[in-house]
Amino acid sequence: LEAALALNRRYWSHDEQTILAAQGNYASCLANIGRTDEALVLERAMYERRVDLQGVAHGDTLLAALNHVILLVTVRRFRAAKELIRKQLPIALEALGADHDHTLKFQKNRAMVLYEDPAASRDSVMQARDIMEDVLQRRRRVFGPAHPETHIAGAFLAEAREKLAAM
Repeated sequence: LEAALALNRRYWSHDEQTILAAQGNYASCLANIGRTDEALVLERAMYERRVDLQGVAHGDTLLAALNHVILLVTVRRFRAAKELIRKQLPIALEALGADHDHTLKFQKNRAMVLYEDPAASRDSVMQARDIMEDVLQRRRRVFGPAHPETHIAGAFLAEAREKLAAM
């Protein structure tokens, strides 16, 4: 993959979108093989470059931000994820709407940050539950009950409810 990225940079240096797409694929592969620190650096750089090229409200920029948030949550860097969600979620809501898949994923990750943090308060877990109830309702209405992301939202809601009951 490093070689493919180098070739893209060499032969398609004029096409920054192609290079950013290749970098995204490379970052995803790095994350999948456990090289998350490298993936985080690449994801952050891609997000910042997309902001420079396309602005914060462009769909590709929002997707780059979402990918970065997902990786931050995966490696349990909740503070950084929370900061990026706080910055990007209002933009996603305005640009894409509350029912868009990316917006719903931002919301899901917002809830995960709230209830997966070991220092989460009861109020935070309650807020996470409320967010996931809304996400699940929207997913059922927009994507249907059989959609894989609807099932994932239901599972996260169940986890939030279990954590709340255990507190």
